[in-house]
Amino acid sequence: MKCLVVTAHPLQKSLCHRLTSLVIEKLEQQGHRVILEDLHKSRFQPVLSAKERETYYSESYDASAVSAYVKRLLEAEGLVLLFPTWWFSFPAILKGWFDRVWGPGITYDHADDYGPIKPRLNNLKQVLAITTLGASWWVDRLVMRQPVKKVIKTAILGACARNASFSYLSLYQCEALKADEIKGFENRIENALSGWK
Repeated sequence: MKCLVVTAHPLQKSLCHRLTSLVIEKLEQQGHRVILEDLHKSRFQPVLSAKERETYYSESYDASAVSAYVKRLLEAEGLVLLFPTWWFSFPAILKGWFDRVWGPGITYDHADDYGPIKPRLNNLKQVLAITTLGASWWVDRLVMRQPVKKVIKTAILGACARNASFSYLSLYQCEALKADEIKGFENRIENALSGWK
């Protein structure tokens, strides 16, 4: 498959970047073609512009400023998202990538009556989201009820890429982990990717 790996952490020495390197290595070992989308390194601008918003409901959404990002997304059959969860949400740069790149006429179409949108991202077969959190598992799962997972699975993929298989891996209390705990999580990532064909 052609796989797009999107990473969204500002620190190159972060755990997210370590996990990104592992994902790329594993996918390439399996024979997949990998494109890395490092949003910070490419200086992606996350703010939806006035021009982009004005064209959201027009005949053609103006994605000209992010056309290269759109092209890479549309060509992908596999998508891996690697990001920290901050305040139980996406980092701003990743949220902006969804806001600007996953636009109308690209990943979905508006309904004529402004009802449920219609998916367009039919090329996407596999999606894996990998996130690091400072919080404990029980806060994310029992108190917050995994808001980031719900948004990706239901709001984003459910609306735009309904045929894609979705997996989600969370590494909790990431600042306080020991080497063997990180290795255990890396094994989970490798297992999750082993079924990608």
